Amino acid sequence: MEDISLIIDLVMALGIALAGGLIARRLGMPVLVGYILAGIVIGPQTPGLVADGQRVELMANVGVAFLMFALGVEFSLSQLLAVRHIAFRAGLIQMPAAIFLGIGVGFALGWEPRAAELLGLAFMACSSIVMIKLTLSRGEATSPHARAALGLGVLQDITMIPLLALLPLLETNDDGIILPLTKSLGAAIIALILVIVLGTRLVPKVFYFVARTGNRELFLLTILVIALGTAYASHQAGLSFALGAFLAGLVVSESQFDAHVLAEIIPLRDVFSTLFFVSLGMLIEPELFLNHPIRIALVVIALVVGKTLASLIGFLWSGLGPVVATRAAFLTGQIGEFSFVLAGIGLSHAIINDDQFSLIIGIALASILVSPLALMLEPRVTPYISRLPFVRGRSLEGIDRESSFEGIQAHVIICGYGRVGQALTRTLIRRELPFVVIEMNPAVVKDLQDQGIPALYGDSTGEPVLHRAGVASANVIAITVPNTIIALRTARIASRMNPQLTIIARAARATELPALWAAGARNVVQPEFEAGLEFLRHVLRSQDVPEDEILNLVGRRRYMFYQEVDDDPTLVFQEESSA
Repeated sequence: MEDISLIIDLVMALGIALAGGLIARRLGMPVLVGYILAGIVIGPQTPGLVADGQRVELMANVGVAFLMFALGVEFSLSQLLAVRHIAFRAGLIQMPAAIFLGIGVGFALGWEPRAAELLGLAFMACSSIVMIKLTLSRGEATSPHARAALGLGVLQDITMIPLLALLPLLETNDDGIILPLTKSLGAAIIALILVIVLGTRLVPKVFYFVARTGNRELFLLTILVIALGTAYASHQAGLSFALGAFLAGLVVSESQFDAHVLAEIIPLRDVFSTLFFVSLGMLIEPELFLNHPIRIALVVIALVVGKTLASLIGFLWSGLGPVVATRAAFLTGQIGEFSFVLAGIGLSHAIINDDQFSLIIGIALASILVSPLALMLEPRVTPYISRLPFVRGRSLEGIDRESSFEGIQAHVIICGYGRVGQALTRTLIRRELPFVVIEMNPAVVKDLQDQGIPALYGDSTGEPVLHRAGVASANVIAITVPNTIIALRTARIASRMNPQLTIIARAARATELPALWAAGARNVVQPEFEAGLEFLRHVLRSQDVPEDEILNLVGRRRYMFYQEVDDDPTLVFQEESSA
């Protein structure tokens, strides 16, 4: 008999996540809250449906890899380096403050010094995954405050690597730990160098080779192998699985294929990352919250308020303006996935006991659950921060706003570089009008880029590709590809991203015109009909028909064709057959 237990768990987890997300949206809360509550429903601590925790966690790890990989692609190494000074300066305040806050909470709970110190380390790290999901849900994934918060999150993740190696020192003073510690740090440093150096040299060549085949499935498989393979190699080298996937994404972001890779990975990211939050909900023990509600509530309030305040001071000190600093600070008010790793290591080395382990996990999950709700308070707090005398009038110092093609505005986006696209490009160059070309042939894109022509590799039906081409600030998009499905999807997405955009599309057949108009195309061109008009014009001219009569006839036929198609497509064929 077939074993479909994995499918059952997947359907159960996604189904309950769908229900939880819908309920959360109906109540005006982020869907993230619904996913975590859905995990509680199918978790082992509650009666009723119970999914296999290990299988859901396995699929959730895939989601984490896709989420971090996609973020790395969208974020780019240059953007990460742009916020390094902000992250370091903010980290100098936020990280020690969070550690001392955790230690103080540990002592207040009556824990021994070693256990309190471990709680302090758990308090230090924010959840990069939660921050990403929150900013994605608000459409702010590449905003200045998201980049600042994520820069701090990456710094914390990297800092955690030596701290995890040092953790056994809380258990013993044996000098024998020095050699393993040195090996661990050495392996981590070598892994980072290999990922960045080899990746930047090898990955673009691999993508270029696969893209030339023109096979979309092979390109997607390449993305999966790079994302999951790098994450696994990173894990084996002592780095975190999520950090490895993020580094792989950063490498891809420096290639010409970044926008297309992002468009391909987004559907997988959204589905599997949902499972991560469901798996978090499955870890929650409702009994723990029922037995110690006041204690947990006070700890979570101290954690969220304390970390947010420390991050705010750090971001303001780093030079950010009050609006960006406040929004970034509210993204950091939780403890992340590393707390699970720290608690597990602490339990295995007898630094903490079972009850303390459960409490750390409960606090971490509660802070993640509260984080999107606390973020709703940001608009009310920001005006007060903006009135502070030492930050009033500040701008976005240290972070430039995102740009795709440097300052390009009111431009034309050309989808497809075939004969029509080439003719249009030559005309725009002669007229010195700004434009961007989107093309699926990597060799063509490389040739255009070598000529200094702004070109982007990708599928125009991908929202990230259009975003990178600057669709929000464009005047016109010319969809010259002869594929109607691509033209329809591109028109719908482009019109949604920029309602004022003029969309000009190409129709393969006359019957496709109404659908393209409905999708948002303002003008539609049917090449065969236009070619027929040209033949008609040349034939009539050769028969000495006056030019004004020819122009009137061609104009009337063109108007009748497109008007009749708009009213009733069958009339076109009646008119053509009677001609």
